[in-house]
Amino acid sequence: MHARDEIVLIVDRDNTETGCAPRHEMRARGLVHRACYILVFNSTGELFIQKRTMNKDVYPGYYDVAAGGVVLDGESYDESARRELEEELGIKDTEISAHFTFFHEEDKNQVWGRVYSCIYDGELTLQAEEVESGFFADPEEVLALSKKDPFTPDGLYVLKRFFDSSIK
Repeated sequence: MHARDEIVLIVDRDNTETGCAPRHEMRARGLVHRACYILVFNSTGELFIQKRTMNKDVYPGYYDVAAGGVVLDGESYDESARRELEEELGIKDTEISAHFTFFHEEDKNQVWGRVYSCIYDGELTLQAEEVESGFFADPEEVLALSKKDPFTPDGLYVLKRFFDSSIK
């Protein structure tokens, strides 16, 4: 199945499930949906940054601090996070930790996101349809890079909130 035809879980602004729709319809109509965001760190504390392909339906060609994607119909946040981690980066059977849920709205992108993290030092297998390239970097370097290169705005929000909450 092509990504544009995936059946996405639709929710309302209170994050209550209301139905489902094909991904392309969700994007065209700006429907509120759920997504997972997984911050992938290596054991030295560096964060994996991926460059999105130009055929992505939102933020094509941008850098992203998180693996992840939309929650499909019939899927939980946790199931989506495990599926996306394996599809995008080839990571499976790795412990992931849930951190927080948030609402992000920009233009027609309205999403309830749940943030996860994991530590992974193995080989990565990048999904060619979604990930052009990637690299590990110190999170401070990532924030500096985001001032000159395009990064997904929801991803930057996730990264900043993750570090703000871990400091407290």
